[in-house]
Amino acid sequence: MKSFFKTLGAAVLGGAIALASYTYLNPSSDESTDLVVSTSIPEPVAQATQVNYTTDGTEVPNVDFTAAAERSVDAVVHVINKTMAPARVSPMDLFFGGGTPYREAIGTGSGVIITPDGYIITNNHVIDNSNELQVTLNNNVTYKATLVGADKESDIALIKVDTDEELPFIPFADSNTAKVGEWVLAVGNPIGLTSTVTAGIISAKGRDIDSRDSNVQSFIQTDAAVNPGNSGGALVNTRGELIGINTAIYSKTGSYIGYSFAVPSNNARKIINDFMEYGFVQKGMLGIRGTDLTGNIATELGINTTEGIYISEIVEDSGAAQSELQTGDVITALDGVPINKFTELAGYITSKNPGDTVVAAVLRENTILSIPITISKNNTVTIPKIEMKLRNLTKSEKKKYGVKNGVKIEGTLGQLKRYNMSDYVITQVNDIEVKNIDDVQAILREVAPRDVLLIQIKNSNGDVERFRYSVD
Repeated sequence: MKSFFKTLGAAVLGGAIALASYTYLNPSSDESTDLVVSTSIPEPVAQATQVNYTTDGTEVPNVDFTAAAERSVDAVVHVINKTMAPARVSPMDLFFGGGTPYREAIGTGSGVIITPDGYIITNNHVIDNSNELQVTLNNNVTYKATLVGADKESDIALIKVDTDEELPFIPFADSNTAKVGEWVLAVGNPIGLTSTVTAGIISAKGRDIDSRDSNVQSFIQTDAAVNPGNSGGALVNTRGELIGINTAIYSKTGSYIGYSFAVPSNNARKIINDFMEYGFVQKGMLGIRGTDLTGNIATELGINTTEGIYISEIVEDSGAAQSELQTGDVITALDGVPINKFTELAGYITSKNPGDTVVAAVLRENTILSIPITISKNNTVTIPKIEMKLRNLTKSEKKKYGVKNGVKIEGTLGQLKRYNMSDYVITQVNDIEVKNIDDVQAILREVAPRDVLLIQIKNSNGDVERFRYSVD
């Protein structure tokens, strides 16, 4: 997950204490719930209550947000996360055996009811490491909630309350159709002020608020006022439809100073559909590496456009490799959605599943081509438990390292970051041969904190090494 607690960086909105782990509780197999995507609501319900005029006589209506607020405020809940945190005890208390090593801590945030039978979407950091979850509706009715699924990388989580009554909910909008300059409302529970509605416009799309990390995000940026406690709340359009989940602010102080960011509704809906169907997130990739076009790059490459993604490499064994894409192509759109920068491409692909097909508009030798590409499974996974970023081996890499199976070390984190392991593959963990990253994750699921792993690695020279790693 993108780290939002950075100096002069992105401040996570929630009051929930960010802790180290999260839990998947899968819904029962006989439970089926359809998410509602609004397609039939007519013209915006916001009404012109007064007409102003520009200097050229053009009518400019003032927009009334009351209908959109009424549609959404009852479907946004107050989420309370009860967890255990280390207690503050004095050295004397510890010496004499007094004091309590842990105490109950309470964090708060927001959530959005998305189905009448009680499914609620929120942020991962709002519910992280919870012992007990409670949600309070706008009518002050409180329910206990259970965790269905959580994804740290996207900061999206799904929780569920059980009730015999149909709950108010917000239908999903198509976030791809949201436009810069469009009016939006942010609904949530900032700094203890429950059921708060603020208004603003979409300031930008496809924002990545920390380009220094490897997790490419594609946020909707808005100037609607949000603060700690808004995390997991709704960003809605003037029809009262959900176009985003408020997630972060960019601030020097941790409070709102003009910019906030939301996970687009298409991406959030795809993630929670995965939770409901699979219990985990299915992540896909297009299979290209490249760069955003600029005027200078376009001139250097002799390309007659300055917007799009220049393809410098096509990843082996990917959907792109199986398509008609070529290095040197420029992707300008996917399924008719303009793609001007890599964050927009990443955001669009995040809303798709492995196996889905997208049609790329590709500029090649001053001609626009339509090329279908099948989304392939993303075989690169960051595993914090062993502080490594791993990827499945390609056919050529298996030949290069002289192995039949294994996983490639793409990068290292934390204490391992000081070591250059980019030329190594992992072949065994605890004397068990690993064929792919699924095998590694299966082994790690059985590992407890402070267990010691024995990891066997091999480089392209044929050197085999074994090292011990203590799991946090």
